[in-house]
Amino acid sequence: MLDIKLKNCRIVDGTGAPWFRGEVGITGGKIALVRSSIPGDAFRVIDLENRVLCPGFIDMHTHSDLRLFSCPGEDAKLMQGITTALLGQDGLSVAPLSPAAQPMMKTRLLGLNGSLDTWNWSTMGEYLSAVDKAAPAVSSAMLVPHGAVRASVVGWENRAASDEEIRVMAEMVGKAMEEGAFGFSTGLIYPPCLYADEREFVALAAEAARHGGFFVVHMRNEQDHIAESLREVMDICTRAGCPLHISHLKIAGKKNWGRAGSILEMIDGARARGLEVTFDQYPYTAGSTMLDALIPPLFHADGQKKMLEYLRDPGVREKIGSMIDGRSGPVWENWVASCGWEGILINSVRSSENRWMEGKNLSEIASASSKKPLDVLCDLLTAEEGTVTMTVFYGCEEDVRTIMRHEAMLFCSDSIVGGKPHPRAYGSAARILGHYVRETETLSLPQAVRRMTSGPAARLGLQDRGLVREGMAADLVAFDPERVREKGTYADPVQYAEGFSLVITAGKVAMEDGVLTGVRSGGALRRKSA
Repeated sequence: MLDIKLKNCRIVDGTGAPWFRGEVGITGGKIALVRSSIPGDAFRVIDLENRVLCPGFIDMHTHSDLRLFSCPGEDAKLMQGITTALLGQDGLSVAPLSPAAQPMMKTRLLGLNGSLDTWNWSTMGEYLSAVDKAAPAVSSAMLVPHGAVRASVVGWENRAASDEEIRVMAEMVGKAMEEGAFGFSTGLIYPPCLYADEREFVALAAEAARHGGFFVVHMRNEQDHIAESLREVMDICTRAGCPLHISHLKIAGKKNWGRAGSILEMIDGARARGLEVTFDQYPYTAGSTMLDALIPPLFHADGQKKMLEYLRDPGVREKIGSMIDGRSGPVWENWVASCGWEGILINSVRSSENRWMEGKNLSEIASASSKKPLDVLCDLLTAEEGTVTMTVFYGCEEDVRTIMRHEAMLFCSDSIVGGKPHPRAYGSAARILGHYVRETETLSLPQAVRRMTSGPAARLGLQDRGLVREGMAADLVAFDPERVREKGTYADPVQYAEGFSLVITAGKVAMEDGVLTGVRSGGALRRKSA
C-alpha cells in the first residue's frame, strides 16, 4: 500500500515539458508511481483540486549554514516550496576550518550567517554530520569555502600564497570534496578571498574538478567592470579544466543598465569554446550583503577587528570618503557610486539601540541623526561590531528578464534572514511563479520550474531529485498558478508567500494548506564519488 497518493494533479515534471494530468504515489520517501490514474488504496489520499504539482525547488545560493541549527524548521524556505539548498557560498562559511581560524571567521559570519555558540566541527565531514544531527526540515548541500581554507592556511593577510601553502590548501579542498562537498566557492569582494592570485584559484579549482566538482564565484565586480571580471573567472576555469558557476548574475549601476545581453554573449562564447558555464539569479533588482562591503578592500586587509579600529579614525574616514567619491584609490566594487546613499537600506542590526534604522536607507538615517552618510556608515559598523546587513538597489527589470530567459539560468534566493531582510528570503520562488510567469510572461511555467528543479539538480549532480519520476526522492510542491505570489515588501519583508498548498520532503508532508506540520526530514546531502 502506498504511503500517500496525490490525485487531481496538473504535473509539471521539471523537464520543461508541458503539464499533464496525473496521480502520484509515494512510499518509503520515494516517488513510487506516476500514472494518469493509480488504482488501489493509500494510507493517505490528498486531493490537489487541479493545482500544479512539481518537484521541490532547489535553491542554488543561500546562507543558512548556521541558521539551520538555531531554526531547523526552515520556515522561510518551506513556505515557498524550497526543499533543497546549497550552502558554503561566497567563500565564507564554517568548514573546513582550523580551530585557530574559527574565532575570526565566527566574527566575520555574524551578519551573514548568524551565530552558534559552539561549533563541534572543523572538517567538512564533521560539519555534514552535525547537520544530520540537527535534523533540519530542508536538505542541504555544501560547497568548500575558499575563505575558510585560506584563513586556515594563510590567515587573513593581504598577500599571495606560497607554493607550499597552495599545496596544503589543495589538500584541504580535496579532502572536503571526498567527504561530500559538491564544489568550491569564492567571493572576490570579500576578505580573505580577494587576496588570492590566479595561480591559487587555478590550483584549487583544478582540485575541485578532479573530484567532480565545480567552481562557484561571486565575481570581483558586477558593476562597471563586469566584463573584465567575467573574463577573469572564465580564464581561471579554462586553465583549471573546471566548470564555472557564477553567483547571482546581475548588472549593477544605472549607467550599466542594458548590458545583460552582451554579458550573456560572453557566456555563450565561452560555452561554444567548450567551457561549461552556468549561473544563478534571484528575481529582484536589489541585492543584499554585509554593510561592510561599502568599505574599500584596502581597510579589510588586517581583519574585521582592525577594520573597525580604522573606522574610528577621522583621517581614515576622510580616505574612505575620497575613495567612495572616486577622488582617489584603486578600482573596486563601489556600491555607493552605483546606488547612491539613498539606495542602500539597512536590513538588520544586533542592538536594540539601533533597531530604528532597520528598513531605512542611509540618507534617511543621516538626515534623522544630523550626520553625514559616511559617518552614519562608520558609526553604525563600529557600534554593531560589523554585524549589519544591507539591501542595495542597483538594477533594472529589463536586465533581470534578459538574464532569466537564458537557458543557463538557475534559481536562487541568496537569502540572509534576520531583522528586516531582503524580501527574497521569503518570496523568491513565489515572485518567479507569480510576477515573471503569470504577470509578465517572461518565462512559461514549465521553463520556470525547470530552472528551479531539474536544472539545479543537474548542475549539482543530484540524480535522485529535480523531476517527478518514479524512483526519485519524494520532494514535491503544489501551488495554484493563478494565486501564487510573494507578499513581502522591502518595508515589511517577513511575510510568507501566498498560493502554496502542499510541500512534501522525503515523502512526508512538511506543509499543508499554508501550515507547517513540524516535520523535519531534511539533512546533509553528500556528493557521490565518481
